[in-house]
Amino acid sequence: MSHPFTLTLSCAERPGIVHAVSSFLFEQGCDIVEHQQFDDPLRGQLFLRTAFVCAEDSDVDRLSRAFGAVADQFGMSYRVAGDQPERILVMVSKLGHCLNDLIFRWRAGNLGGELVAVVSNHEDLRPMAEAAGLSFEHVPVTPTTKRQAEARLLELVDAYRVDLVVLARYMQVLSDETCASLYGRAINIHHSFLPGFKGAKPYHQAFDRGVKLVGATAHYVTPELDEGPIIEQEVIRIDHTHDPRALATVGQDAEALALSRAVRWHSERRVLLNGHSTVVFR
Repeated sequence: MSHPFTLTLSCAERPGIVHAVSSFLFEQGCDIVEHQQFDDPLRGQLFLRTAFVCAEDSDVDRLSRAFGAVADQFGMSYRVAGDQPERILVMVSKLGHCLNDLIFRWRAGNLGGELVAVVSNHEDLRPMAEAAGLSFEHVPVTPTTKRQAEARLLELVDAYRVDLVVLARYMQVLSDETCASLYGRAINIHHSFLPGFKGAKPYHQAFDRGVKLVGATAHYVTPELDEGPIIEQEVIRIDHTHDPRALATVGQDAEALALSRAVRWHSERRVLLNGHSTVVFR
């Protein structure tokens, strides 16, 4: 019986990289089932994702150690992953459309990862989470307890062995320290193309300006608010007949679509960071 693995890597462009990777996998008795690469001529970088299967006695640690010699030769940053699904913790406040969509896709088996817990600064979405069989952790946040709340969040990340944190309309700004701790493994959904309308009522602002497109942006969380590397964006055309409530409904659809795609692609190891941008292998 064969077991699936994924190798992702990035390094400076130079001849022989693909040959070295394919030769290594051949020597390990592995069979490549999917290969994608991107050569970035502007940055002089190569990005690669290779899915392969190996014999039953192969494991992630052994393959990762063995590939180290190839990585050292080319100065690669790399990761070998098995077929264990990413463990996902979802953070919410009061709006439930993104959480509901993630739960539906998880139950349908097409989210790419495993939901393990929901964390919220409010109690509103506890019934939705618990109805899906998910643990619900209430972590209130006030200006005076923000540091303790984020410390509790990081404790829960460790306790649930979380691989990915998803901010599914979590209406709190994480501190620079927490953003740094979760770098590359926390995704946020923003209610428009970035930059966009800021504040508590973005769709009222959009209505006042007569927008013709409603969008949403899924991006990695960084200390620079809403400026992290973008993974996915969704857009829906609207017209003058859409009042703020209709705009919000359309916007929520865009948010759910962009976020679920970003979560799935990240969980399938299809997203590689490229400076302030990303490479997304579809």
